[in-house]
Amino acid sequence: MNDNKIIDEAVALMNEGYSVTLPVSGRSMLPFIIGGKESVILAPPAGLKRGIVALAWVENRRYVLHRIEKIEGESVTLMGDGNLVGREHCSIGDVKAIATHVVDRNQKRHYLYTRWRKAASEIWWALLPLRRYILKLNI
Repeated sequence: MNDNKIIDEAVALMNEGYSVTLPVSGRSMLPFIIGGKESVILAPPAGLKRGIVALAWVENRRYVLHRIEKIEGESVTLMGDGNLVGREHCSIGDVKAIATHVVDRNQKRHYLYTRWRKAASEIWWALLPLRRYILKLNI
């Protein structure tokens, strides 16, 4: 079964009211979510706004778990925290879930939208021109 079908099933379970924890792969959400080591807990896509980590179907071919940069009308722009360039675009209807918590390798849950985490993500956004150098430090 390919990743898209697995995620489709996870979203369907979430929509039926089940708690869904999805493992994360890749480096696109560093430093806030560590692929291969952490998972996210998904919830239905309510309260969409800048800064929310969303699971979205983009380019009509793949899922991404990236942070919402902006919403204009029905259009959503996303960018991974660990990305240096490149953004994804989709419609609001293509946002299938939001991540509410990150689960670390010790199975401890961390709420993604505490005051500290929101401030840190805004600072990280402002550091976009410097991300390349900071990410090389392997934080």
